Amino acid sequence: MIKTDIEAPIRYCDNDIKSAITEKLPISREELLNICILKRTLSLGDKNNIHYKMTVGIELGEDREAGLLKMRKKVSSVENFQLEHPKSSLSSRPLIVGSGPCGLFAGLMLAKSGARPIILERGLCVEERKKKVDKFYKFSVLDEECNVQFGEGGAGTYSDGKLKAGAVDKYKSEVLREFVEAGADEEIMYSSSAHLGTDKLSDIIRNLRNKIISLGGEFIFSARLTDIKIKNGSVFSAVYSKDNEIYEIPTENIVLATGHSARDVFSMLENMRVPMEAKGFGIGVRIEHPREYVNRMVYGDNAPSGIETASYRLVTHLKNRRSVYSFCMCPGGTVVAAASEKGGIVTNGMSEYMRDGENSNAAFLVSVTPADFPSNSALAGIELQRRIERGAFKLTGSYKAPAMTMSDFEFKNTPHSLSSVSHTYPLGVEPISVDKYMPEYVSDSLRASISEFDAWMPGFRLGEAVMTGPETRTTSPVRVLRGENYQSLSLKGLYPAGEGAGYAGGIISSAVDGIKCAEAMLRKKR
Repeated sequence: MIKTDIEAPIRYCDNDIKSAITEKLPISREELLNICILKRTLSLGDKNNIHYKMTVGIELGEDREAGLLKMRKKVSSVENFQLEHPKSSLSSRPLIVGSGPCGLFAGLMLAKSGARPIILERGLCVEERKKKVDKFYKFSVLDEECNVQFGEGGAGTYSDGKLKAGAVDKYKSEVLREFVEAGADEEIMYSSSAHLGTDKLSDIIRNLRNKIISLGGEFIFSARLTDIKIKNGSVFSAVYSKDNEIYEIPTENIVLATGHSARDVFSMLENMRVPMEAKGFGIGVRIEHPREYVNRMVYGDNAPSGIETASYRLVTHLKNRRSVYSFCMCPGGTVVAAASEKGGIVTNGMSEYMRDGENSNAAFLVSVTPADFPSNSALAGIELQRRIERGAFKLTGSYKAPAMTMSDFEFKNTPHSLSSVSHTYPLGVEPISVDKYMPEYVSDSLRASISEFDAWMPGFRLGEAVMTGPETRTTSPVRVLRGENYQSLSLKGLYPAGEGAGYAGGIISSAVDGIKCAEAMLRKKR
C-alpha cells in the first residue's frame, strides 16, 4: 500500500476521495482496489474555504504501486505498525496498581504475553463508579476512594476521552486499535480531533477489562495499596486493604500506575525513600463560552454544514516569564466536580461523544515550577494544590465552586452574580473572585493573558464568559524517578508508570507508557 496527501470537503463521500486521488495521481478509478484514511485534519487557514487535509492509503496492483513510488514527491510507502508481544517467562504474576489507561494497557500487554496480571483498583468498576459520582453530584456526598479521579478507567473516564496521538508509531497504533476493538468509532484511527466521549467510555473500559480477564488477567476492585515489601533490594510482595481487611500478594514486579491524584501512594513512597522529585504543572480555572459562540470564533459566520464542534488551543508567554495556556478543551462540554479529598474543590472538564452541550469550556492554566512550591520536598507541589483546593472550599463553605465573569475578573470588580452565560458545574457556584483563592502570580498572569488570547482569537475576550475554579489536577506534581529499564532507581521490580509517576500527559501517552513498562518487564534479564 502507498499513501498520498489530498484535500476533501467537510461533508465528503467516497467519490470525493477517489476524485481527489485521480486528479493528483496518473491513475484511474478502476485501479483503486482499496482506500483508507490514515490522517485527517481541519484546514482553517481560509475561513471561506474550510476543508479537510488528508493522508490516504491506496492499494493498487504491486507493479503499479512500485511505479508510482518512483515519483517520490507525490506518494510514499505506508508503514506497517505491528507490536510484538513476547512470551512471558516471569516467575510470579505481575501486579498493576491502577486501572486508568496506563494500567489497562500494561495489563493488556502482560495478558497477551500469558503473564496473567493482577490489577488492583482502589475505586469501583465503571458501572458502580458512576453511581458514586452521581451521588456526589446530587447530594455532595464524596467517596474518597471512588470519584472522578479514582475508579476503573482513571480520571480520563470523566474528561471526554481526548486522544492526542500526534505522529503514530507501533505503540500508539496498538492503543488506537484496541480502543476500536473495544467499541470506539474507527474515526479515532485517523482524526486529529479524535475523542471517545465520556458517555461511551464506560462500555469501552468494560470491554477492555473483559478482554484482559479472557486472557487470564484478574481485577480486584476497592483495593487500596498500602505497602510494598522488599527483599534484597527487590519487590517481594504488595499489601492492600479491602473491606477493612489486609491482604498480601507475592509478586516480583509491580507497575505503579496510580494516576496524578493518589497522594497517599506518593507519601508511602517517600517513607520508603523511593527517589522522587517535584515537577512543574499548571494551575488555573475553567472558562466557559457558549458553544455556538466558540464555533463562530473559530470558523467564522459561514462555516460549512456538518462541521465538528469547534475546538481551540492557545498559549502565550508573558513578560513575567510565565506561560499561560489552554488545556483539555471540551467542545460542547461541561465543567466537572473532580474533588477526591473531603474539604477541597477541584474542577475539570468533559464532553460527551456528540459534543453538543450548551457551552464549550477549557482550562486556562499558568505554569508553575518547583520554585513556586512552599518547600523543597518532592511532595511540595501537592501541598500547593491542597492549599488552593481547601482555600476555595473554605470560601464557599461547601462543594459549590467559586465563579465569576471574565469582565469582573479582568477589571477586578467584586463579583455579585453571573451573566447570560450559564455555568455547567454540577454542584452550583458562588460569586467569588479568583483572587481570593489563587496565588497572586496565578491571578495576575491569567488576567494579563486575556488580551493576548483575544488578539490571537478575536472574540475570546467575552465579558460574560464564566470562570470557575480552581483547576489544580492538570498533571502530576511529582516524578517517581526511574532508569532506562523503566524500574525505580532504588527498588528493582517497581515500574513507576504513566501520568501519576510523571511520564505521560493524557490517555494515549499514558497507555503507551504502560505498554512500554510491561514490555520492559517481559524482556528484563532475571
